[in-house]
Amino acid sequence: MSEASKGISISTVPIVRRRRAPVVSETHTQQGATHQDAFSTRHRARVLALQALYEIDSSHHEPGNVLSSEPPQTAPPARSRAFAKKLVEGVVGRREEIDAMIALHAPHWPVAQIPSIDRNILRIAIFELLSVSDTPPKVAINEAVELAKVFGSENSPKFVNGVLGSVVESEQLGI
Repeated sequence: MSEASKGISISTVPIVRRRRAPVVSETHTQQGATHQDAFSTRHRARVLALQALYEIDSSHHEPGNVLSSEPPQTAPPARSRAFAKKLVEGVVGRREEIDAMIALHAPHWPVAQIPSIDRNILRIAIFELLSVSDTPPKVAINEAVELAKVFGSENSPKFVNGVLGSVVESEQLGI
């Protein structure tokens, strides 16, 4: 029996894309924590920072109120919260400088017209590239691309990767 005779239209069948989780080795650091633990803590912090910055952008809430509004039962670990706070405060404090860099490296896209998710992923990554010395440029870019794959549109990962690659090249950050 054909699809048409069953009354099913191919165009109404949703397409589901599955994303693979990043593979991380689980070797131990000198402090006894695993790289997986460090990755999870920082990754979770970046997700929290992205959520907070998105809320700040869309609702104009105060950064301090957004960061402290997590219910205790769903609150992330203290290390994730601390790094997320550092990212949010850093992005908010240097927003004009970071947005100028985005405008310079994405000249065909006015910053205000870049989707809020992509804009805030770029802000977090650029802040990390410029201000977080213990985050290697490759890690900042890879994490931003992963966030774009999960939270952005289909074209977000390419866009984020292109802009950040240009930032790294122009700032001579080395990869």
